Amino acid sequence: MLTEKQNNILTRVEGDAPMGQLMRRHWLPACLSDEVELPDGTPVRSRLLGEDIVVFRDTNGKLGALAEQCPHRKASLAFGRNEECGLRCLYHGWKFSVDGTVMDMASEPNSERKMKTIKHKAYPIEESGGFIWVYLGPEDNITEFQPPAWAPSPDVKTSVVKIQVKCNWAQVLEGSIDSAHSSSLHSTNMPSAEVEGSTATSDAWLRPSKDKSPKLEIEMTDYGFHYAALRKPIKNDDTNVYVRTTVFIAPFTVLIPPNNQYKLAQILFPIDDYNTMFYWVAWHPDATKGITQDEWRKFCAAEVGKELDDNYQKKLDISNWYNQDREAMKKGDFTGIKGIPAQDMAMWESMGRIADRGKEILGSSDLSIVKFRNLMIKAAEDFNNGSSAIGTKKSAVAHTQLSSFEGIVSKSVDWRGLRDTV
Repeated sequence: MLTEKQNNILTRVEGDAPMGQLMRRHWLPACLSDEVELPDGTPVRSRLLGEDIVVFRDTNGKLGALAEQCPHRKASLAFGRNEECGLRCLYHGWKFSVDGTVMDMASEPNSERKMKTIKHKAYPIEESGGFIWVYLGPEDNITEFQPPAWAPSPDVKTSVVKIQVKCNWAQVLEGSIDSAHSSSLHSTNMPSAEVEGSTATSDAWLRPSKDKSPKLEIEMTDYGFHYAALRKPIKNDDTNVYVRTTVFIAPFTVLIPPNNQYKLAQILFPIDDYNTMFYWVAWHPDATKGITQDEWRKFCAAEVGKELDDNYQKKLDISNWYNQDREAMKKGDFTGIKGIPAQDMAMWESMGRIADRGKEILGSSDLSIVKFRNLMIKAAEDFNNGSSAIGTKKSAVAHTQLSSFEGIVSKSVDWRGLRDTV
């Protein structure tokens, strides 16, 4: 259980909130690369930690991230014309380059001198792993960019599900690091079967265990923590154990257990105090494996134009109870809700926009949740008192070297040394 003060420290990210200021010392996911794939294409509006920006790729292919509101009269640059190496505001024709330089003031006579005195807010920007990353913190001490865990090389292909969630980031992330819930909530999509390890089919991930109450063990690290959910396997449970490890990379990335076809990661990033952008990444360094973008979104029941609109907003949400099908439940579907993400989001959104953590009854399966809360609350408090933001010091291990694990091993094996090798 958390006090109201602790819950606010954990969940609040806007303005001067310590957690939001901590996150501003990290590179943040503004949008997907394919949203701004074309030079002179449509600008993309992004909201990060309560701050609105617009991302675009100019005529020469250079990326820009600008404060959304034009400095002139505060109209949105997301409506702007992306042309001739700059973004032009529709209201009065002011135009800005990717670095915020004023290129034109169409409404101002003799504007050459005035143009040199104004520079619009532009953010440092990088492209890696299928994402556009921006830095919202102070630029006099910018954190060095490092590729995400799913980009060990620039040519690795990623498939990404993107969905807006109507609740606070912490309850979304807590879902991602909660291995125990998968045995119940996702049991229709992750059924037990006599397989050697998690086996992906077109509509399910088969798993070699019927155990719904895993034993959890955790190890703290300099990047956050990783932990193991230990279950009895269907076969040879006297000598073997089914291990699923999860890696938490502070402050908002989780590597979840893979299957035999692709690795998996999630970014649970705060749009503001009350909304979260959920990214689920599937990838594999071996080009013969993996899953295509279309197949991945279909598997997750998160196809743009079908379950989602063009802004990645869900057409089904808590307001219509995700069209839960009670007849399907009677026939064996555990939740009556289609798709792993939607099943999770029904739970997260049902907690309220910011969950009340002062009235919970936690159990032994919530060990990772408790560790996450303690770690991040202390990190926010330490940062507020002058310490470096968690995860910004140069680590001995690059994120691309980190890996979750899933498989059956001998009980004599130490899970801490296990890494995914599929």
